[in-house]
Amino acid sequence: MNLLVTGGAGFIGSHLLALLKDRTEIKTVVFDNLSTGFTSYVPAGMELIRGDIRGPELQDVFAQGHFDAVVHLAAQTMVPYSMEHPAEDCDINLQGVINVLEGCRKYGVKSIAFSSSAAVYGDNLNVPLQETEKLAPTSFYGITKMATEHYLRVYNEIQGINATVFRFANVYGERQGAGGEGGVVSIYCKLLAQNKKFQVFGNGKQTRDFVYAGDIAAAILASFKLTGFHVINVSTAKETSINELISYFVQAAGSQVEIEYLPPRPGDIFRSILANDNLKQFLGLEPQMTLAEGIKRTYAWYLKAEGGLA
Repeated sequence: MNLLVTGGAGFIGSHLLALLKDRTEIKTVVFDNLSTGFTSYVPAGMELIRGDIRGPELQDVFAQGHFDAVVHLAAQTMVPYSMEHPAEDCDINLQGVINVLEGCRKYGVKSIAFSSSAAVYGDNLNVPLQETEKLAPTSFYGITKMATEHYLRVYNEIQGINATVFRFANVYGERQGAGGEGGVVSIYCKLLAQNKKFQVFGNGKQTRDFVYAGDIAAAILASFKLTGFHVINVSTAKETSINELISYFVQAAGSQVEIEYLPPRPGDIFRSILANDNLKQFLGLEPQMTLAEGIKRTYAWYLKAEGGLA
């Protein structure tokens, strides 16, 4: 099997590549502009091609790769950034995916897996959110994710490309940058390491469904067997408040933290928890990592990375 992973040198991509590195039956090519990714995240022996998903060079990669499947992770992932730069967010996320899908169409790629987000649901309190819920994103980031899902659906209907949309809950784990989905975990790692205040936008009672990146990678890898069009939440189906999240950092560090409460940010969602019935039904999976252990591992990795050991 020949596989292309766009954005593979990034956070979630690095966890996927870690699972793929010993799968000798899968030849993996990574395509990344390295704006947020790192060459060190790509395992030895795995080909890395540097480029922009919006550029013509991507079509050359498709022409030469003879890919059976694509995992599309490359994107602008920060909600606040999308609110300040909607045109750039749209250009990267929509023009980029059209370029990827056209490569799939022109060169006979059979399947694509896409990293969507809980942001497509908007501030919907009908939790836990099922994949059948009405989509009403409250951020420009969420809008581009929602639009991309429709592009994949239509390419499946018209071109016959198998397409799996993964709506990730708030992803966290080792190698996460300071922005993006679940970025609060990475931000808190940095603040904790520097013995600084934890900033909370709102009263801390807002909730998220935190899912470990390794569990995300396992779901992506399992999706290659699917045919047709599928929408699958990847989540723990457990609701965790920001105040509860901070308590896990306290456990990981073995010390208390000072908290500064600030006004809520525009576009932020108050409650978010995703049902994971489709994950169980279609892929036979359920996330394995507990939040307490996941935060412990993530913080330990951050300390090593800051010390130049990761």
